[in-house]
Amino acid sequence: MKAVIYCRVSTKKNTQETSLERQEIELVKLARDHQYEIEEIIKDQASGFELDRPGVLKLLDLVKDESIEAVLIQDETRIGRGNAKIALIHCLLKEGVKIISQTHSGELHLSESDSMVINIVSMVEEYQRKLHNLKIKRGMKRAVENGFQPHKNLKNKGNVDGRERIEVPVGEIVRLRRNELTFAEIAATLRGFGYDVSKATVHRRYKEYVASLDDA
Repeated sequence: MKAVIYCRVSTKKNTQETSLERQEIELVKLARDHQYEIEEIIKDQASGFELDRPGVLKLLDLVKDESIEAVLIQDETRIGRGNAKIALIHCLLKEGVKIISQTHSGELHLSESDSMVINIVSMVEEYQRKLHNLKIKRGMKRAVENGFQPHKNLKNKGNVDGRERIEVPVGEIVRLRRNELTFAEIAATLRGFGYDVSKATVHRRYKEYVASLDDA
């Protein structure tokens, strides 16, 4: 089982370096105690109220990899403080990774108020997804009523000039990503259109698209 260790101190003062080192040592031991393979150790020196932290952005990229199962932290304040903490915990839980806290010697225990806020955010997002899927369904229905025959655009469905099912519509991935859908949600949406794709494939194709823009 692969895990990422995340350490943070609030400032770049030299005196804080000791705290970072101590967090790393303690979390490496915690990972071993829970039999996690450490994929990466990330360190941030920034305020917990800020979202724009190099380490946090790297962490969020890593947890989108299906092989990462847990994020190890000293305690919930290391992830962040205030609204930033709630937002980041929500993002991590939404990706299906466990948050392992040294303070709790296991999975992070949220306060009742924090749990309530995260549940509300999740509920709102679920209804947003439902509304989005209803719009897609209505759009597909209208297209079919206007003569669109998606099954004929697949090679293994009768059209020798059509595309293979494994082909992924990168343009649609980009559009859905810009609408802030997760890679898991995008994969589920595409599977509804007949594309046999996983979250990892969607993530990889999106990264290839971004890399092609950087090279242009």
